[in-house]
Amino acid sequence: AYAAAARGRRVRKELGRTATVTEAIYGAGFNSSGRFYAATDALLGMTPTSYRSGGAGEQIRCALGSSSLGAVLVAATQKGICAITLGDNSTQLKRDLRARFPHASIAEGDAAFQRLVARVIAMVEAPARTVSLPLDVRGTAFQHRVWQVLRQIPAGTTASYTEVARRMGSPRAVRGVAAACAANPAAIAIPCHRVVRRDGSLAGYRWGIERKRALLEREAMSTRRSAGS
Repeated sequence: AYAAAARGRRVRKELGRTATVTEAIYGAGFNSSGRFYAATDALLGMTPTSYRSGGAGEQIRCALGSSSLGAVLVAATQKGICAITLGDNSTQLKRDLRARFPHASIAEGDAAFQRLVARVIAMVEAPARTVSLPLDVRGTAFQHRVWQVLRQIPAGTTASYTEVARRMGSPRAVRGVAAACAANPAAIAIPCHRVVRRDGSLAGYRWGIERKRALLEREAMSTRRSAGS
């Protein structure tokens, strides 16, 4: 999963820098276009041409908020939320959004949008709460299958990467599941923090292992309180 993430970063950088997809393929270290296209879905979540468009023609609103786990950025198209990211540096979160959608029109959200941000922050503070949010996340068919299974994992429980692959009906796709978790664009709303190693230990988390630990602890505590009452 780490190697796939590193390759994905190189490919995204080259696609944004080079004049053609072919140049990006070899600039990222692939020794053949066949190997690159075989890995495209897992690396980019879309076709290279779509990625190079960088959200051209999209109208995206975004806003930042603060939580006990750090800065929270929420971005949305007219269809729904396209990104929820967590971090220590709000400026970096904005840069990451711009890097993901370099050709989109990105504007600050209005007061109504701030209410959406408040709902997301409430989920960070109490991740066991069930909150329905409209999503417009971009990914491959495989990634969407993984994300759908993740959204079915109850709060206060976890599943291993192997279990997620089995629930999808693709028991050998464990690495693909890990890559889809790493590519998750919507923290909390798609609860990839509930996926752990087979022995129950915590694997990597796009927004930091300590945030993953805190989210799971909050969910477990809320579940225990609910059971006690």
